[in-house]
Amino acid sequence: MKENLTSSIRVLLTALCIIGISIQCSDKCVVKTTYVYFEPVYTTSQQIKAATGIIPAQPLSNPGKIYLKDNRLYVNETGKGIHLIDNTNPASPQRVSFLNIPGNYDLAIQDNILYADSYVDLVMFDITDWSNVKEVNRLYSFFKNYNSMGFYADSVKGVVTTWAKKSAVSIQEDDCGPSQIYNWGGIYYQKGIAVPLAYAGTISTAALPTNSSTGISGSMARFTIIHNYLYAIDGSILAVADISNASTPQRKANQQLLTWPETLFHSGQNLFVGSRAGMAIFDLSLPDQPQLVSTYEHIYSCDPVVVQGNYAYVTLYNGDICHNNTNQLQVIDITNLKNPVLHSQYNLSNPHGLGIDQNLLFICDGNDGLKIYDASSPDGIDTRQLAHYSGINATDIIPFDNKAIVIGTDGLYQYDYSTISNVKLLSKIQITKP
Repeated sequence: MKENLTSSIRVLLTALCIIGISIQCSDKCVVKTTYVYFEPVYTTSQQIKAATGIIPAQPLSNPGKIYLKDNRLYVNETGKGIHLIDNTNPASPQRVSFLNIPGNYDLAIQDNILYADSYVDLVMFDITDWSNVKEVNRLYSFFKNYNSMGFYADSVKGVVTTWAKKSAVSIQEDDCGPSQIYNWGGIYYQKGIAVPLAYAGTISTAALPTNSSTGISGSMARFTIIHNYLYAIDGSILAVADISNASTPQRKANQQLLTWPETLFHSGQNLFVGSRAGMAIFDLSLPDQPQLVSTYEHIYSCDPVVVQGNYAYVTLYNGDICHNNTNQLQVIDITNLKNPVLHSQYNLSNPHGLGIDQNLLFICDGNDGLKIYDASSPDGIDTRQLAHYSGINATDIIPFDNKAIVIGTDGLYQYDYSTISNVKLLSKIQITKP
């Protein structure tokens, strides 16, 4: 995992020539292009661990995953940690403190142990007492594919935690074939990442690649806990860890997944994995040895999934990385798990997270807000819209016990949907941009 940066780049460039991404590698079409480059800034494991712990409550700035357990709400601050929010009264949620975890993007809870990623590490916290949250264990380098693109970690330097903008540089490159600039705007360079001069002013370091008695997660979750096992997406691998003893968790299996896996959803003894290539279904009869049952493939698109009964509900959306201009709800018949088939599909604006509670289907439709549908039948769902809140840019949701917790780009919203004809906004915690 912790390959040398220069060696990784050399291997990558060699591979590009071998597999023929460019039509040919010859001196006849070599050009020099001027870039601004960003050098990686490394932080050691010891420094990351030292920065981990409880600090006073912080403003919500860039929230990611959401998680609910009992009357406690956990909101990930993308890449930084977790907001601890007392949600005893959803009409007046109280931010209690902030669990600072550098490199944190996901979480799951069993009993009183919170599991969270911290760059390449899996960290466990005792959250029995919110005023005294304690780190109880840390599995260093648990995530083996953090640097799957070549140079995120180094055995001596540590983990790449940010990027330092440097001056312009001219790079000699092959111009025979199509451009190798990635969708986030850069290319790999022996000193770091290089961005074309024309775009350098519009690229921020945030845009660079970074890659029980349990609670309830949103549909964008990459972690889930089922019967004393933690399942986590690790690059293109499903990592399985036995957490029956939180003090001695053990990684048990590595299951290959479809291209660019993104989300996990548990239903019965099956695990549904949403990816940009489609949906995969795994049988968890042997929890430490997930067995692939079937796959359902669609066009390349970002893809969270939820399941109820004989149907899986999948939103396909055109995101920053998924550029197929497809924005749909697909309803997949999974009566025969070995042969999932498309039952129906409906056009939407830009659907992201979704949730289902009984016959109510909640869809976070991006700039078009939160939409609620009657999903008592998979047919004609688009004709049975029960509510629409267009004033928010909704991204993910947890519907539970007649309360909907919604993350939008401007706030954390909570709604009471006990009377579906009169859904009420209970509260909003404003997002404050730095």
